[in-house]
Amino acid sequence: MHEIVIHLYQVMFAIGIFVLISLGLAVIFGMMRVINLAQGEFIMLGAYFCLFATQLGLDFWLAVLCAGLGVGLFGILVERLLIRFLYGRIMDTLLATWGLSLFMVGLVTSVFGPQEAGVDAKLGKVTFGAYSIAEYNLVLIAVAGALLALTFAIWRYTRFGLVARSVMQNPTMAAALGVNPRKYYMLTFGFGSALTGVAGAMLAPLVGNQPTMGSFYVAKAFVTVISGGPAPLTGTLYASTLFGATDGLISYRTTQVLGEIGVLLIAIVLLRMLPLGITGHSARRA
Repeated sequence: MHEIVIHLYQVMFAIGIFVLISLGLAVIFGMMRVINLAQGEFIMLGAYFCLFATQLGLDFWLAVLCAGLGVGLFGILVERLLIRFLYGRIMDTLLATWGLSLFMVGLVTSVFGPQEAGVDAKLGKVTFGAYSIAEYNLVLIAVAGALLALTFAIWRYTRFGLVARSVMQNPTMAAALGVNPRKYYMLTFGFGSALTGVAGAMLAPLVGNQPTMGSFYVAKAFVTVISGGPAPLTGTLYASTLFGATDGLISYRTTQVLGEIGVLLIAIVLLRMLPLGITGHSARRA
């Protein structure tokens, strides 16, 4: 029984990680079609916002909220100063966001140094027979689920979500109806950035903060969102579940490296069989 619980925990924890690192990109890339190569650095920035806030004496959970707000505001700034001039220009967007990622790594290295810095969430452990599970990991799973549910609710049931989706689908028609597309592009990019900032803050106690930490997550995030297909939130949930289950089970039984190789192989087979992603078939039928 305890073995089953541990297996379930490993799978849920891996799914939670995939949801956290991919949710912001599901908004920025999945909805806005902006290829942000600095997405990993947005995660890194969230971790350092959290570190700085805790060094100022704030409670860890308040620091997580500050990280989301800080990276969200930074995302709005980036959208206003850089991204808004590049909509529809894929190569220019790739080059600009790649340059932004290099700038962010260099800036954080200059301010905080290249050494790793940790953040303590100050939570204990839960024991199951001969096994023990960190309470923080269970909280992370809950936070990932809550963020996904919140994002889905905002996009499905609020006026902001309805208008934002209409702007992403047809900005010309939305503008003809009196909507300001620039405003909703800015707010949507900021919202996706805020989700990414929270992800970085939640990862900080697990992996530690270092300027290059974002490079470890950006490829996983893109693979997850692309594999999810044209329905960004639903697809991200499906892909995160598939990849998380694969990673969690293989990593627990073998090594983390083999777990990541397993995820890559599953992604290759999936995109070979479903070129439009997991939700592509239903979207095409609709």
